Amino acid sequence: MKYERIDKQLFIENRARFKAEMQAQSLAAFNSNDIFATSANSTKPFKQHSDLLWMTGVDQEESILVVFPDCHDPKHREVLFLKETNDHIAIWEGEKLTKEAAYETSGIRTVYWMDQFETVFKQLMSEAQNVYVNTNEHWRANTEMQTREDRWVEWCKNKFLAHNYLRSNPILHKLRAVKHPIEIELMQHACNITEKGVRRILPFIKPGVMEYEIEAELCHEFIRNRSTGFAYTPILGSGRNACVLHYIENNQECKDGDVILMDFGAEYANYSSDLTRSVPVNGRFTKRQKDVYNAVLRVKNGAIEILRPGITLKDYHVQVGLMMEKELVDLGLITIDDIKQQNPDWPAYKKYFMHGTSHYIGLDTHDYGPWNAPIPEGSVFTVEPGIYILEESLGIRLEDDYVIHKDGHTNLMGNIPIEADEIEDLMNA
Repeated sequence: MKYERIDKQLFIENRARFKAEMQAQSLAAFNSNDIFATSANSTKPFKQHSDLLWMTGVDQEESILVVFPDCHDPKHREVLFLKETNDHIAIWEGEKLTKEAAYETSGIRTVYWMDQFETVFKQLMSEAQNVYVNTNEHWRANTEMQTREDRWVEWCKNKFLAHNYLRSNPILHKLRAVKHPIEIELMQHACNITEKGVRRILPFIKPGVMEYEIEAELCHEFIRNRSTGFAYTPILGSGRNACVLHYIENNQECKDGDVILMDFGAEYANYSSDLTRSVPVNGRFTKRQKDVYNAVLRVKNGAIEILRPGITLKDYHVQVGLMMEKELVDLGLITIDDIKQQNPDWPAYKKYFMHGTSHYIGLDTHDYGPWNAPIPEGSVFTVEPGIYILEESLGIRLEDDYVIHKDGHTNLMGNIPIEADEIEDLMNA
């Protein structure tokens, strides 16, 4: 790993919070992700399962956590199973966690090698009545591919069919939505790296530059600051490409007179940042471009004043829609008659602003959190309104990441330039 070791107190407290939500006489298990094969003997870089990471800090494959708060043997109330390391593995793959290093990482005293798992787990299951299994229940998840966790759940249910099975994911949605102060620090660090990337590319962008060259500059800056790279596949869309919401080809030339929409963020210690800026390729907005830009910025600034603990995301998005409606009328893109005659299920403003304004962010870019219940204090959200005018080949989106407090917010990207005049000044410095 490139990042500094995280304070294990975070994981000790996370496990304590999870255990407090468990039913009596229950154990819960969490698995690492697979290393994904591509072809021949090639693999993708390993990416840890965010639930296991949130509970332990363990960032390697073939790992299992079992928590059993009511176990009669205190040493088996938290158990970590790891791939056994040796000199051969250290030479060929790099060092894995030793039992001592696993404790320093996670705060878990009882660590076994994976070849002991079935023996120890059978012993624990003989005492437990309920088993919390972990499945991916994020509402936007694609669950077609079977994961290591999925295979383990299938194995467990076949092996121990008489037990009562419960779901871990609703607990995780509740708990992971509220960020620990250590998590906020890590996310701030990710945002600070993203700021370095922004300040690197603004003077670099000029007519004739390729979208992928900007991507390369960002990747360089991120990795040299101990990030593993992008938190998600970056969007660098110039001109008409800015109107494609998930444009990731990044293979076109940036042309004079166009605006380039850049949606990217650095990852640090597996925590995501998520930023969008829209800048003029030649360093100066036209009047029309600046008018649209400032309209989006007004909606963004208004939206964050609405996003407070207690509001539901559904109600929040309705209120943001009303703000966007006014801006689009003022820009001449929709009319009052369009609004009067609109389909309530697809309001008139959706022609130019067709996506949601905010999502939870944390270990996952689209992180866990309640969507149909009031949002909790201490959660972290993106705020990212946009206006996309395909007929003008103009797309503007602006996005920052915010910690939501009871009576206010903290912008983790508050040091990153966003005002149109400031963007122009930095591009022409």
